[in-house]
Amino acid sequence: MGLFDSVSSVALNSALDGLALRQRAIADNVANVNTPNYHARRVAFEDALAKAVSHGHGAVEATTARSLEPTREDGNNVNLDTETLLNVDTNLRYQLATQAVSGQFAGIRAAMRTS
Repeated sequence: MGLFDSVSSVALNSALDGLALRQRAIADNVANVNTPNYHARRVAFEDALAKAVSHGHGAVEATTARSLEPTREDGNNVNLDTETLLNVDTNLRYQLATQAVSGQFAGIRAAMRTS
């Protein structure tokens, strides 16, 4: 197993990929807030990631599904309040994951300097 193949490294990369996909879905949802019959997209990966990590690997792919939330009269179900809160939550999670990756690299750099 290589340095970047550890469960934590693979899981962090899976999380970053899932969060980036969620950010794109949120942007698409907001861009289509006034598009008739558009259904918001939702990205899920957290449960699959937790299960993968508990089984000793961290590789998962995020899944995208149409939101089943109620629609307005025009058939659209994008709620800007929901999208805004989801965007803030996703950005905070993304920042946390990138800080964890940065911490891993800082540890590697420190180990290389002392060897």
